[in-house]
Amino acid sequence: MELLSTLIMFGAMFGIMYFVLIRPQKKQQEKVQDMLSNLKIGDSIVTIGGLHGIIDEINDAAKTVVLDCEGIYLTFERRAVARVVAKVEDATETEELDTNDSDIDEEITKD
Repeated sequence: MELLSTLIMFGAMFGIMYFVLIRPQKKQQEKVQDMLSNLKIGDSIVTIGGLHGIIDEINDAAKTVVLDCEGIYLTFERRAVARVVAKVEDATETEELDTNDSDIDEEITKD
């Protein structure tokens, strides 16, 4: 009987440790990995050292990014990216904005 209660205690302790320590850490790792895999040229980022820059080049084979820091180009490993400050707009969104602007220009010239 005592062995059964000991096993239940160890099972409960393992369950608590899993939900408090292991599971949140895995979720955080997945979030970071997703952020790093979705980097695009033109994204504004901050490195783990606090350097702000814009991605100029991405090398998937070497797992590096080249940052444009006000005209100075620096190469970093992808894992050095701490966070993305601003994502670059998709080309489709830009095209939609351009077509809307031309419609407005046509209306203005008609009047």
